[in-house]
Amino acid sequence: MHFIDKRLIFDDIKPHKMEKTILNCAVVDDSTLQRLSIVKLIENHQSLNLVAQYNNAIEAKEGIATSDIDLIFLDIEMPILSGFDLLDDLTAKPQIIFVTGKTKYAFKAFDYDAIDYLRKPISKERFLNAVHKAVTNYKLKNEEGFDEEDFIFVKSNLKKRKVFLNELRYIEALGDYVKMVTEHDSLVVLSTMKAFEALLPKDRFLRIHKSYIVNLDKVIRYNSKVIELEKEELPLSRNRKTDLVQALAANNKD
Repeated sequence: MHFIDKRLIFDDIKPHKMEKTILNCAVVDDSTLQRLSIVKLIENHQSLNLVAQYNNAIEAKEGIATSDIDLIFLDIEMPILSGFDLLDDLTAKPQIIFVTGKTKYAFKAFDYDAIDYLRKPISKERFLNAVHKAVTNYKLKNEEGFDEEDFIFVKSNLKKRKVFLNELRYIEALGDYVKMVTEHDSLVVLSTMKAFEALLPKDRFLRIHKSYIVNLDKVIRYNSKVIELEKEELPLSRNRKTDLVQALAANNKD
């Protein structure tokens, strides 16, 4: 099966994508093994930039005070100076994600306005959810990248959810419902494909099949039958291939 690689076709054209928010991070943990596992997760995340890692809170206190840090992954139980002690000593406090092996500190942790509280060993899913909260909170505080076209509200499980368009991978028809698949999870919404086709910006999303709408920025390769994303393949209707080629070309122009 022959695929056409979108990146090769438009290699000389500047991609038209929203600038990603990058958070500068520090890791503070006296356990080498746990610290390195967090470092690996950070290095594999496109919205995080590792600035420093510390094996004790004393060194972290000096380093963080003189660095531009947006987010700290912080252990609580450490020799001499605990994670709480470190925060008490910081004048300017970055966002905090606590990382600890015990649950007994959870209530106190949120007295420090923690973004999240992760229990060791950390699963990748919990890590991604925590980072998503931190990135969203950063954007809201800094009024960065938000306008009427950057997100939509949908109702799922009787709750209103904000969905950022640059994180929406594709939409799939499920009878009277649609499934919205994002970078972090999926939502089932009582709606129609036609309604979402009208709602979403046409320069960024395309209906490629009676059952699928795709985010053009997420397309990696395609052929006459299939569109390949990073994690999955979606069917492409024969009569939509020309639309896809034209939409990708327009999406990648300045």
